[in-house]
Amino acid sequence: MHAPAPRLQPIEAPPLRVPGIRHAFFTRAGGASHGLYQGLNTGIGSRDERAAVLENRARAARHLGVEPEHLATPYQVHGSDVVVVESVWGPGLGPKADAVVTGRPGIAVGVGTADCGPVLLADPGARVVAAAHAGWKGALRGILESAVAGMERLGADRGKIVAVLGPTISARNYEVGPELVAAFADADAENARFFAPSPARPGHAFFDLPAYIVARLQSAGVGAVHDIGLCTYGDAGRFFSYRRATHRGEADYGRLLSAIALAGE
Repeated sequence: MHAPAPRLQPIEAPPLRVPGIRHAFFTRAGGASHGLYQGLNTGIGSRDERAAVLENRARAARHLGVEPEHLATPYQVHGSDVVVVESVWGPGLGPKADAVVTGRPGIAVGVGTADCGPVLLADPGARVVAAAHAGWKGALRGILESAVAGMERLGADRGKIVAVLGPTISARNYEVGPELVAAFADADAENARFFAPSPARPGHAFFDLPAYIVARLQSAGVGAVHDIGLCTYGDAGRFFSYRRATHRGEADYGRLLSAIALAGE
């Protein structure tokens, strides 16, 4: 007999626990990967064993109540493009985009992250859901607004959309250089409020990416915005982190999946 698969331990957000919608911010728990990727690494772009990654994605899809081949994740490029998903592509064959939207039951749309902000969105009444990958580049370039606009094209009302930000690197662990500070200042002088000067490194600052993401969603007119307040960098047991792996001198890192689906009619 085969040993049972380890139990997944995804995080759910109460605002998205509504009839007809399944969602999860998956943690590392319950996966088939080993070594640097220990746990539920769902990153096709990682150097993990492909068979393990596909098994991890299948476990996540089944948790959401969809078939493994019905999990749609894009080829993420830190841009502002959104894709409306009518039919699902194969793993690693997705279009270049950083948000995916669907109104089709039985399809899970998701994004992979390892410090960037995963945002899951839903208009339960219109039955439209979305997932967005919001790193600093994508958020600054307008990926969140693109995701909302993509939902509206399928009949969503932005004033009725619920958006939840999942595990993201926190300000205390996200020191950035003067070039990034300048990029945000050039875009909007009010962005200074998201930066705190580094006491040890002149010109550097600690960037509050979660607060910036929340502010962009609120400015876009999203009806309800929530941040679950968990830091990827600070919790190695539950989350992968690109920055933590870099600081440790590790050769690669895993990716966390955040995904949302409409239940069947």
